[in-house]
Formats: sequence, C-alpha cells, structure tokens
Amino acid sequence: MSKDVKRRNTPAKKNILDFLEQSQEAVNHEMIEQAMNGKMNRVTIYRILNAFEEDGVVHKVMSDNGVAHYALCASSGCSHHNEHKHLHNHLHFRCEKCNTISCMDESLEVNIPDSYIIHNVNFTISGICPSCQ
Repeated sequence: MSKDVKRRNTPAKKNILDFLEQSQEAVNHEMIEQAMNGKMNRVTIYRILNAFEEDGVVHKVMSDNGVAHYALCASSGCSHHNEHKHLHNHLHFRCEKCNTISCMDESLEVNIPDSYIIHNVNFTISGICPSCQ
C-alpha cells in the first residue's frame, strides 16, 4: 500500500485503496462495491472508507444530489497545517451528464471567527465536464 494507513493493513483495505489510486475522480460506495465484485460486503466497504477518512487517507465529498463520494487526499489538493488539522479547502466539480466528481486544484480560504470550529467544508460546483461537452 502506498498510502500511510494508520490501522492494521488487510487485503480488503488494500483492494479499496488500489481502486481509489486508479480512479481519476472521486468515487461513490456503489462504484467501489461494483469494482470489488463481491469480494466484500457493503458494511465492510463503509467501515474501511470511514477509517480511511478518519486517518486522512481520503476525504468525503457530498455531491449536490446527496451522494457521498471519496477521493484520495494526497492527489486532490488536501493540505495538512499540522497533524490535527487536515483541510479539504479545494473545489469539487460534478458533471450533470456523467455524474463524475473531480477534485480541482484551486483552493479557497474560509475565514470565520476563531470561536467557531470547522469540521467539514464542501465546495461543489455543478455543470458539464470537458468529456461531456
């Protein structure tokens, strides 16, 4: 596994991580389940994705149609200000034709008062991707 997984490594985790590394865009649970071709059940996939998210391996993107997608953090514009603050302050683009979600390199700064604690930031733009134009 090329990503630094903080928990016990298993074949199931390796399979999902390999799939995420090969994906060009953020993928949803259904796409992962289809790619695993019956090798693991839905609950196992959810648990692995949640662990990856907690460990900063992936980030979850909620699309404007309510579906959660997952993208690797190393290649998608995430940043680490310190070991306790993992930021996902980059744009996501959802194509209205093919429904792919892509992480954009552009980042945005969100300035809110110090008395607020940010747990999640989600910037999703919808439109038509270059492949569908």
